[in-house]
Amino acid sequence: MKHLLYFSFSLLLFWSCNSTKNDNKDHLVFRYNEHKNIGSLDPAFAKDNADIWAINQLFNGLVEMNDSLKVIPSIAKKWTVSEDGLTYKFTLRNDVYFHKHSLFKKDSTRTVKAQDFEYSFNRILDPKVASSGRWVFNKVEHFKAENDSIFTINLKQPFPAFLGLLTMKYCSVVPKEIVEHYGSNFRSNPIGTGPFKFKRWEENIKLVFRKNNNYFETDAKGNQLPYLEAVAITFLPDKQSEFMQFAQGNLDFLNSLDASYQDEILTTKGELRDKYTKTVNVIKGPYLNTEYLAFFMDSEKDEINSKNLRLAINYGFDRKKMITYLRNGIGIPANGGFIPKGLPGFNKNTGFEYNPEKAKQLIEDYKTQTGNLNPEITITTTSNYLNFCEYIQRELTKIGLIVNVDVIPASTLKEGKANGKLDLFRASWVADYPDAQNYLSLFYSENFAPNGPNYTHFKDETFDTWYTQSFLESNVDERAKLYSKMDSLILKEAPIVPLYYDEVIRFTHKKVSGIGNNPINLLQLKRVKKEL
Repeated sequence: MKHLLYFSFSLLLFWSCNSTKNDNKDHLVFRYNEHKNIGSLDPAFAKDNADIWAINQLFNGLVEMNDSLKVIPSIAKKWTVSEDGLTYKFTLRNDVYFHKHSLFKKDSTRTVKAQDFEYSFNRILDPKVASSGRWVFNKVEHFKAENDSIFTINLKQPFPAFLGLLTMKYCSVVPKEIVEHYGSNFRSNPIGTGPFKFKRWEENIKLVFRKNNNYFETDAKGNQLPYLEAVAITFLPDKQSEFMQFAQGNLDFLNSLDASYQDEILTTKGELRDKYTKTVNVIKGPYLNTEYLAFFMDSEKDEINSKNLRLAINYGFDRKKMITYLRNGIGIPANGGFIPKGLPGFNKNTGFEYNPEKAKQLIEDYKTQTGNLNPEITITTTSNYLNFCEYIQRELTKIGLIVNVDVIPASTLKEGKANGKLDLFRASWVADYPDAQNYLSLFYSENFAPNGPNYTHFKDETFDTWYTQSFLESNVDERAKLYSKMDSLILKEAPIVPLYYDEVIRFTHKKVSGIGNNPINLLQLKRVKKEL
């Protein structure tokens, strides 16, 4: 009730501060909810999805990613890459303006120059800023503004996925004079170039953006973007309450499928129930997120060290059945490898099909070889994924394996997997950038946790050779073949149990159009329309 009162109060405040001027445009406000408070509106700290979504409305970078994962121009209208793959030269537009602010003095704004990118990137690298995005520039030798409109980046070594990294919100342009004026308070006083500008933020209650009338992009017919007048974000932490607000028409958008309401809105086949088909649209598509179980390959436990048992677990449960009954058909059974569907390198034939007889034989082989007649494993998970682990537990018990499930807090699991304290644990990997190399980095031997993302401590010389080679391969098709070979090698040794490739699922009311969908689950509102 308290949260609902906050919600109602926030709407009242929002409408009261706008009703005198824009009564005829009130219906052009797009409303959505975040379950937790946004931490910062500063691109230097665009780490969490909630922050990224908000920051994406306020800021632009040199380039951006379209819904097909293709890198397209943004503030840079064109670019060239040298033959050796080391030098990227960007030519900037001359019609991109920062949001208005009195510190700009004349006209309360100014155009973006190449020097602004030089400042913005140096700021990400500044240890005093402590940006979570410093890693984006690990392969960068140096960068420089050649003049007002030419910006050059030189790499230490070829990195074909580099343009994809530049689409991340860390690489947004910010104005030096505004950032230095506000210091750390730039987080709540953001000035960018995006389709919307910052208006008001009452933390844990509401966040409001208004249309940027100086925005540089237009649609295919020459109409200026964005179409919406404003964006209003609320912070109801309870997903059931969020769903109720959406069902009542108080929210325009829902981007989740929670167990508390999934059976209310969807059938087991993942289709809208009849009561919502006339008022709600559902949009589904691949999401670059692989859910999986991971073995710690340096474990002292015989069962974890046994390749036969690891393979048996992979064959021993029906992934399709799991998705149908536990997620109402939302998600793609991971019968391929670790690389999710939607990325070059994905191979649907790489992984494991449900084969209980083969799983039983592998367990019998293990018992014969080791003399251990009662093999036992423990899956460590958080409460959010308990139902999946209990399903796997039931299925593996049928094939002769004793399975325990240990539920611990997310923070404890994070610390445990980083420090090799867990033999078998549930995990997920969401792409930092849209290239399969990002997924395969989890199996490169020089990335052993806690100093890198290789939580399994998987090590293979052939894999390491191919992984290093992938940085030098500029041909997209050849690189995809190399990725597929690496993925197959991983599944052959089975340091992981792929569960499913997630899907983005979005619900909107019929009056909303242009919301789109993309495999990185980025919320893009500049082309969204809302009718009465």
